[in-house]
Amino acid sequence: MKNFYVTLLFILSCSLYAQKQMPNVVLKSNDNKSFNVKNDFSEKDKLYVFTFWATWCAPCLNELDAIKENYNEWTKELNMEVVAVSIDDTRTQKRVKPLLNGKNWPYTVLLDTNQDLKRALAIANVPYTVVVKNQKIVYVHNGYSQGAEKELFNKLKQL
Repeated sequence: MKNFYVTLLFILSCSLYAQKQMPNVVLKSNDNKSFNVKNDFSEKDKLYVFTFWATWCAPCLNELDAIKENYNEWTKELNMEVVAVSIDDTRTQKRVKPLLNGKNWPYTVLLDTNQDLKRALAIANVPYTVVVKNQKIVYVHNGYSQGAEKELFNKLKQL
């Protein structure tokens, strides 16, 4: 009986989390445009892959570079967009622009300098990935290891 309740609790918590909406937070892009993460990324049936990263996080940069290598193929096969959310604070924020100039990532880059979105989603560590479809969070993943981008793409194809 105990296992039944544990299983039920797990299923309920997963289904509740999977249906959570993105918070109503406004962030600036690298070129100082404002984006509401809930409303501006809401095209019907499009997958939005929010990747949280920082300039000081080597696994974050490796993940974004690995996705970039496959991005053209992925976007041909799926209706998707990657949104790279920097959590660099006021101390490290000045490193973002020079890093982006060297990376030439094809993503929308947002700056969460006050970490409002990070806090709203209860993100503890980066890299952290949140996939949103129809304004609902449908998948989350924490961490990165080489090859994990292939797992992410396989998961996106299932959604």
